[in-house]
Amino acid sequence: MLADHPNRPIPDEMERAAEALDSGEPVLIFDAPDREGETDLVFLSERATPELVRLLRHDAGGVICTAISAELRSAVGLPFVRDLFEISQQEYPAVGRLIESPRYDRRSSFGITINHRDNYTGVTDNERARTIRSVGEIAARIRSVDAPALREEFVTTFSSPGHVSLIYAAPGLLAERKGHTELAVSLTRMAGLSESATVCEMLGDSGGARSPQAARRYADDHGWLFLEGRAIVEAWRSWSG
Repeated sequence: MLADHPNRPIPDEMERAAEALDSGEPVLIFDAPDREGETDLVFLSERATPELVRLLRHDAGGVICTAISAELRSAVGLPFVRDLFEISQQEYPAVGRLIESPRYDRRSSFGITINHRDNYTGVTDNERARTIRSVGEIAARIRSVDAPALREEFVTTFSSPGHVSLIYAAPGLLAERKGHTELAVSLTRMAGLSESATVCEMLGDSGGARSPQAARRYADDHGWLFLEGRAIVEAWRSWSG
């Protein structure tokens, strides 16, 4: 299970981000110029609403993904998509030839896709919000519920495949990988929040990613926080010791 770091301070900017996320407000996170060079619009999964899903879909426009910690992934026993491809390539050789690491990192964080079992299609804003919120609620219980109970709750709450894509943080978080998955989960861990955040890349109008300058202007226009990935990394190094 997770190690606790009681009473460890975090910088004021991270504290403001934690308060925003906990209140159901999104924040923007830019990873790094030498990585994806993208800004993600991020909210706390446990606070998911149809309005937040619609915001990501409409104002960000990228792929909506729900990040969880490596501890939750391990407790539930969830595979990476790459794991499933490698297992199945003997029967489906074409799958084996598709496996390749992303250009911007040594591996992908993509896991399985899920729907809440109470959903119909699972794709509407209402139903995606239900699925995402339930992931966050399970993530909030990882310190108080043992792995078999978490696994049972997960498999009885969700079905797969579905319309919410899970992404898994690296076990070492920012010491191992510095993607939006790790940046978001590290922020929630430092803040003492449920360790699941939902993220979506912000796209521009020219066919590429929205520039950091444009994303920052968007954040300012809405009164939301814009966080540099390097600031989260520095806070994490200090906080985690």
